[in-house]
Amino acid sequence: MKKIKYFVQYLVILFFFGIFKLIGLNNSRNISAWIFVKLGSFMKKNKTLNQNLSNVYKNMDQQKKLEIAKKVWSNYGKIFAEYIFIKDFKNNTNISKSIVIENSEILKKIKIQSEPVIFVSGHFNNFELMAMSIEKLGIDLAAIYRPLNNIFLNPIMEDIRKKYICKKQIPKGISGTKKILQYFKNGTSIALMIDQRVTEGIMSKLFDKKALTTTIPGQFVKKFNAKIVPVYIERLHKDNFKIKFYQPINFENNSSIEIITKKLNKILEEMINKNPDQWIWTHDRWK
Repeated sequence: MKKIKYFVQYLVILFFFGIFKLIGLNNSRNISAWIFVKLGSFMKKNKTLNQNLSNVYKNMDQQKKLEIAKKVWSNYGKIFAEYIFIKDFKNNTNISKSIVIENSEILKKIKIQSEPVIFVSGHFNNFELMAMSIEKLGIDLAAIYRPLNNIFLNPIMEDIRKKYICKKQIPKGISGTKKILQYFKNGTSIALMIDQRVTEGIMSKLFDKKALTTTIPGQFVKKFNAKIVPVYIERLHKDNFKIKFYQPINFENNSSIEIITKKLNKILEEMINKNPDQWIWTHDRWK
């Protein structure tokens, strides 16, 4: 049954991608956002979204939560439509101008020093553009990703990521961990999201509630004295984007993995609070 379900999803997505290609980026965003908003409230994940908002923003009124939920689904729709145009974001000068880089001198310095760093962020809008921009600005980068459950869609997404987002892609898991070490030792910087639940992580507070959190950044700090560079992306007016690179963090040698992980979660909180409607609230982060 799962294979049938995945194959139907695959056909539906190919259908929409075909339509989007014909009608252009802006029309595709608008239509896709509208569809996701209309269907979002009926999806199982909408319950998780609302529960997470209630847990984090206990004093927020219901109307505000509904507005955030609507924008979350709208953003999902726009990201979905943007995948078919990801090639243009990388190669088309007019579209790539919609991405503004803040603190690009940080990347220039990393490139000159030729020392790999660990870039960390979360699933903000549109998170794929972060790794793309880092690589485009001349940084040798490998990005960690979670393969899709859908066996028909996953090869397509992997192909898109390797061609247009970041050439070096590392699937999550034990084999992926070995690749991370290999790449980093050879001078390749690593980009990963720290906002999803991972079974091999540790319990660390996020919005005063413990959540399983990856320890990869902490491990690299302890083993290699690696610098951590937080990255944040936000969708601006008229669907432009701003990617902000934070100053590299140098942790003390005696900092524990727990302290490092907690510090990065605090930075993640600040990012989420800046634009709550641009984060992936549908993920069961505190399960």
